[in-house]
Amino acid sequence: MQQSVPRAKSLMWINERPDFVFVRGDGSWLIDERGKRYLDFVQGWAVNSLGHSHPALVRALAEQAALLINPGPAYFNEPSIVLASRLTANSVFDRVFFANSGAEANEGAIKLARKGGQVNKGGAFEIITFEHGFHGRTLATMSATGKPGWDVRFAPQVPGFPKARLNDLASVEALIGKNTVAVMLEPVQGEAGVIPAEREFMRALRALTRQHQLLLIVDEVQTGVGRTGKLFAYEHADIEPDIMTLGKGLGGGVPLAALLAREACCCFVAGDQGGTFCGNPLAASAGVAVLDILLGPGFLAEVARKGDYLTSKLTALSAELGLGEVRGTGLLQALVLPTDSSAKIVTSAERRSPVGLLLNAPRPNLLRFMPALTVSTDEIDSMIAWLRESLRDAR
Repeated sequence: MQQSVPRAKSLMWINERPDFVFVRGDGSWLIDERGKRYLDFVQGWAVNSLGHSHPALVRALAEQAALLINPGPAYFNEPSIVLASRLTANSVFDRVFFANSGAEANEGAIKLARKGGQVNKGGAFEIITFEHGFHGRTLATMSATGKPGWDVRFAPQVPGFPKARLNDLASVEALIGKNTVAVMLEPVQGEAGVIPAEREFMRALRALTRQHQLLLIVDEVQTGVGRTGKLFAYEHADIEPDIMTLGKGLGGGVPLAALLAREACCCFVAGDQGGTFCGNPLAASAGVAVLDILLGPGFLAEVARKGDYLTSKLTALSAELGLGEVRGTGLLQALVLPTDSSAKIVTSAERRSPVGLLLNAPRPNLLRFMPALTVSTDEIDSMIAWLRESLRDAR
C-alpha cells in the first residue's frame, strides 16, 4: 500500500500516517522537516515520560554509549543492576527481568504465571483477563487482550484467557476453576478509552485472588512510572500485587520494559526466559535517568497537581461545548465526544497553522491525552485553546 510520504515506500504499511516527517523534539514539542512546530499530547503513546530529548536522558545515553552498549545477556552490567535495585526499593516486588517492549514484558508475566501453575498448582494455566483490556500485539498478548475482534484476527488464538468484566467482581469469581492460575488487568484500561479499575474493585480482587491462591498481575505498561501521579497505579488502591509489568515511560523514549515479581513467584529455571537485548546497559541507563528524576523531591506530587489541572480544564471545556465525560487519573485522561468525530478532530488539530497539536483517538468518540510528565500548565492551556478550535471545526 502507498505511504503518504512517497520516499517512505520502503517501510511496511501498517496504518495511515500524516504526511509530515519529524526531525527534532524538545520537551512537549516536535518539529517537522518544514520547521512547523507541534504541541505533543501523545508523546509516543505515553512513552516520553520526560518529554522529547530531556537533557538528563540525553546525557545518560551519551555517557553510557561511550562506555558500554551491550555486553550480552549472559553477563552482568552495572546500569541494569542499579535500575533493578531502584525498582525493587520503590515497589513491593523483589526481582526484575528487563525486556524491550510492554508486550514482551507481558509475555514474560504470562509465562511466569503458567510456570507457577506447573510447579505449584498441578498444571493450572488459565489467566483471567478482562473485556476491552489491552496487553500487546504478540499472539499470546493478543489472546489475553479483550479488544473486540482480536479473537479472530490471527486465529487460532492462544487458549487460556477467559474474559471477565472490569469492576464486576462476580464476573471474575464465575470464571475461577481448577485450571485458573492468575488474574491479569490494567489498573486503567488505556486503549479501551481510559477506564479506571475502581479502588474498591482492586481491593476486592486482591482479596479474592488470595482466597483462591491465585496470582494478581497488574499490567502497568501505560499506567506505571508516574503516569497517574504515583510511581505505580496499584498504589492508588493500596494493594500488593504479585507480578507487575512496565514499559512505555520506563525508558523515557528508549525501548525498555520490565517484568517485576515477588520472590515467591520467581520459578523460572535456566532457559525459560531471556532475550538478546534484555537489560542492555544503554537502555538501562535511560531507565535510571528517568527514575532519578521521578523520585526527586516533589516531582510526582507535581504530576498529580497538573493532572488535576488538566481534569479541571477538560471538564470546563466539556461543559462549555456540551461534550461528554472526562475520566482518568494524573496525566492519563480522556474526553468523551457526543459523536464519532475523534479522527476528524485529530486531523484538524494536526493541520492547524502556524502551530499543530498532536492528539490521540483510541475510540471513534473519544480523545486521549498523554502529555509529558514535565508538561507545563501554560502548555495545557494552549492545548485546551487549540482543541476548542478543532472541536468547533469538526462541527
